Amino acid sequence: MTPQNKPVPSPPARRLSWNDPGVRALVYQAAALGAVGLVVWFLVSNTLANLAARNIATGFGFLSREAGFAIGENLIDYSPSSSYGRAILVGLVNTLRVAALGIVVATILGTLIGIARLSKNWLVGKLAAIYVEVMRNVPLLLQLFFWYALITENMPGPRQAANPMPGVFISNRGLKLPGLEGDALDWMLAGLAVAIVAIVALGHWAGRRQEATGKVFPLGRAALALIVACPLLGWLASGGSLALDMPELRGFNFVGGITLTPEFAALLAGLVIYTSAFIAEVVRSGIQAVNLGQWEAAGSLGLRRGLVLRLVVLPQALRVIVPPMTSQYLNLTKNSSLAVAIGYPDIVSVVNTTLNQTGQAIEGILIIMAAYLTVSLSISLFMNWYNKRIALVER
Repeated sequence: MTPQNKPVPSPPARRLSWNDPGVRALVYQAAALGAVGLVVWFLVSNTLANLAARNIATGFGFLSREAGFAIGENLIDYSPSSSYGRAILVGLVNTLRVAALGIVVATILGTLIGIARLSKNWLVGKLAAIYVEVMRNVPLLLQLFFWYALITENMPGPRQAANPMPGVFISNRGLKLPGLEGDALDWMLAGLAVAIVAIVALGHWAGRRQEATGKVFPLGRAALALIVACPLLGWLASGGSLALDMPELRGFNFVGGITLTPEFAALLAGLVIYTSAFIAEVVRSGIQAVNLGQWEAAGSLGLRRGLVLRLVVLPQALRVIVPPMTSQYLNLTKNSSLAVAIGYPDIVSVVNTTLNQTGQAIEGILIIMAAYLTVSLSISLFMNWYNKRIALVER
């Protein structure tokens, strides 16, 4: 038999021994898993026994019963005759509303303040630093109380409401703005959604085109044209009516239009101002993480400092900014649960009312936990996808 055809000896059989680190690791993991399962079993069985001893029903059947309470703000149809499930859905939509607006506004404000901290202007840099140090070191709950008191106690009543322009009223009942109503409104919103999708696709195409040819596509003008044209085409295609709903004072309150309530305004202001201070530090550190040679190389090409920041530095800084920015988005979303302190009907407030009426405390807490877990995981998945998309790929 030639050396090339000589059979390779099989490795010796692995013997189970406590001295084997792999065996010990498996035993420890199995023991830990068993201990966790035992604790969970004890807690669940103990809870069910206590509920049965007190004749408290369990399950989520109460969600189909009539709620019987009103909710001050609702973006979807709701009345006291609606079910508890519908009421909780209204609270969840209110939470998503303030979280989505808060993330967008806090990102814009925090980015501007973070850039201002690096300004060569001494006054601008110091003012931005003072803003960051003050706002992030004052507890958010106190800021919510401050903004709520400022809006409700220092604003005039409806009859003395400020009227800076036609159809706009500012009072302690909130901000009243003109609104649109009519059958064509749904078509216009659908057109706006189509415009947003088209802008995203157009931006992706413009980026690839610029990489291939070096030609810059006027994306800003095209996006503005789509935002105006698509809703207009939706209105024309619907053939429905569209009218401007102007608010007007009747009795002791306003009727019609769109209302930005004091509770929503105070919650949004508190979340944005508090979170933007942390986002500013994330942006500042991300910009400073970019090598100084990038500034010098771009400046040697004759680019102005603003263009260097926008076209050269910020795209590289995003790779450092995105991971901690994800944490700030999650914090803002979870901090919105403090809305119950100032009376904004978010999911925590609505579920608290529900469990007080039904006694289903465990189910209510589980609903809140599941809602925040789902929203937080969705934000994390999106930000992780975006982080991988902008990551450097080694060749």
